Amino acid sequence: MPPDTCGHTNKALPVLSVLIPASNEEALIGHCLKAVLQSEWDASESVEVVVVSNGSRDRTTERALEHRKAFDAKGWDLRVLDRKEGGKLGALNAGDRIARAAIRVYLDADVEVSKSLFAELYRALNTCEPRYASGTLRLVTPHSWTTRAYARIYAKVPFMKHGVPGAGLFAVNAAGRMRWGPFPEIISDDTFVRLNFRPEERVGVKATYSWPLVEGWRNLVRVRRRQNIGVDEIAKRYPDLVQNDDKPAFPLSEKAKLALKDPIGFAVYSGVALAVRLTGNASKDWSRGR
Repeated sequence: MPPDTCGHTNKALPVLSVLIPASNEEALIGHCLKAVLQSEWDASESVEVVVVSNGSRDRTTERALEHRKAFDAKGWDLRVLDRKEGGKLGALNAGDRIARAAIRVYLDADVEVSKSLFAELYRALNTCEPRYASGTLRLVTPHSWTTRAYARIYAKVPFMKHGVPGAGLFAVNAAGRMRWGPFPEIISDDTFVRLNFRPEERVGVKATYSWPLVEGWRNLVRVRRRQNIGVDEIAKRYPDLVQNDDKPAFPLSEKAKLALKDPIGFAVYSGVALAVRLTGNASKDWSRGR
């Protein structure tokens, strides 16, 4: 659990811990860490980054360790755990157990942060009141035409435009992290954490981060199905959290406007949703399907 630092600061400890679960991410972990290294940081206190390579069968661990000297030069601490067991939730818990800062940023390995994001998150979360925060999500330009079409509508859905979704990156302070113990074995960790906070306790900062959608029709359907199952799972297991959901409505009139403006994009987006409904539930096995 995070230390309670309200009222005092221990100069020997970092003020921000960035936890990065990474399974078979040798192609992406370097890009993620290079973006982290470019962060602008004016505070005198340091930042620690904890990469948890969980069940990786590639060179994720080695690729992460290659950046240790660069982190040392920045005055930040990079630690890399080589965890033989797979599973993102287990990786998050392993990282939480060794993280030292009161403010925690949970970052997916396929995300690249902007230079000012960590500083803005730190300012938003540097309070004794429970807070959740995330940045402004920017979708990476997809390679496949199907995902490009899907992304055009996805980016305009009210929840993505006006909410604080936290897809790929969310952060909490010490008081916020006390809302739950170890991460439970669930599908949608970002939804679970977001719904542990009331709408007025969530903060969206202007600084951006880049997050990719999966490529291709089959992967879009599979991931969308899994997302739906994850949301339903939380509603069933943690019904008290549902009252914190403030997802904006997506009225038919707005859908009609999008369909008229971008019929191909809307057809793909709606087709994915329809395919999910028609094909039913899927297993909990997970891979990003790049």
